[in-house]
Amino acid sequence: MKVLVLFVATVLAASWQCHGTMYQTFPLQMKTGSDSDVDVSCASWRLGVEAHNLINWQTVPLKCQEYIASYLLDGQYRSDSKTVCREAYFYAKKLNLTNRDIFIFDVDETLLSNLPYFANHGFGVEPHNKTAFSKWVASGEAFALPETLKLYNKILSLGIKVVFLSERRLDQKDVLVKNLKDAGYPTWEKLIVRDPASFGGDDTFEYKSAERVKLVGSGYRIIGNIGDQWSDIVGRYKGFRTFKLPNPLYYS
Repeated sequence: MKVLVLFVATVLAASWQCHGTMYQTFPLQMKTGSDSDVDVSCASWRLGVEAHNLINWQTVPLKCQEYIASYLLDGQYRSDSKTVCREAYFYAKKLNLTNRDIFIFDVDETLLSNLPYFANHGFGVEPHNKTAFSKWVASGEAFALPETLKLYNKILSLGIKVVFLSERRLDQKDVLVKNLKDAGYPTWEKLIVRDPASFGGDDTFEYKSAERVKLVGSGYRIIGNIGDQWSDIVGRYKGFRTFKLPNPLYYS
């Protein structure tokens, strides 16, 4: 028995050394918090961000740049998104539907991906530049997130109306309409964008909550709600069920 245990321990140690060699180019350790002596893996940092436990940060830690790039580009991001979208569909297809039912989709990093912009700006390592991001938005070149596009088509096939609730401004709406259609989203019940005359600040939570209140007040029943930010899925009339998509960059 002791020989077997020793053998297993030896194999595991060899395996860990092998994987350490494979991944040693990725900066998986970083300092965080007020205690600079504490190391936290970049995977743990991302989880803390996604769970809204790490807040008020301005940029992705430099040591985690390659890790975030790898997460977004090497398949894990899509796999995580697929899991969320699959569960949203399984939930929706079991419902007893009415003609008042709507499923709300956020737009940026939910329907559309701005990954080309972030890839050209350090994957979140650079401070967010509103002017540069607005120029990217104006290009109308954001592409569809493939797993959300699948969910969108499946939701429509169930006979559920879709509503797009976007943080983009009213003056960006025409470009957004074209971008959505070009990306594969040809139809929707409503496309809601932010009117600075009504919501001029940066409080996305209040803006999206207020717009959902209007939808319910006009007779709709929100049966589902999906987005990459917590402000998309919390607050008043958030929906019967909410679904949080991954996005390690949204604070930036």
